[in-house]
Amino acid sequence: MISFTVTALVFGVVFLAELPDKTALAGLVLGTRYRASYVFAGVAAAFLVHVALAVAAGSVLTLLPQQIVHAITGVLFLGGAAVLLFKKDEDEEEVRKPENQSFWKVAGAGFMLILVAEFGDLTQIMTANLAARYDDPLSVGLGAVLALWAVAGLGIVGGKALMKRVPLKLITQIAAVLMLGLGVWSLWEAVAG
Repeated sequence: MISFTVTALVFGVVFLAELPDKTALAGLVLGTRYRASYVFAGVAAAFLVHVALAVAAGSVLTLLPQQIVHAITGVLFLGGAAVLLFKKDEDEEEVRKPENQSFWKVAGAGFMLILVAEFGDLTQIMTANLAARYDDPLSVGLGAVLALWAVAGLGIVGGKALMKRVPLKLITQIAAVLMLGLGVWSLWEAVAG
């Protein structure tokens, strides 16, 4: 049986923790380039995997060496920033046509980005801790996955709305600078931790 109280508590905690995180940024970037429903399908599937792992592992995930996780995440963000900064300019109209991208390609890109970037993330560890604390894996899992899906959806929809008012090139440059900052921050955490 699902506990509404535990589900609501977990939703609130995970939503607030994930909102300023890289998920909204990743969703925003992908949402400006590809069909929102395709992006969301891949991102949602990756979060489902993350929550299942977190709930199943309980508090064991807190034992992962955070320096390694931060180092890998930092390198991936720096790589993403480099790709965005040094990519040849594309025709904006071409990028906006979602029919140029297959469902599997776009959903797969969203899935892999979130699967790798969010592994060992604060919200995954938090979900594992909440699952261990409340001993209610279904309620904790439901609250966590709904919160993560909500944040991803906000990022993706925000990306689509933003693209209507701001040139894609500017959005890409800002995203690259943010990714660069996140990469440097993650590498600093790996070294300092």
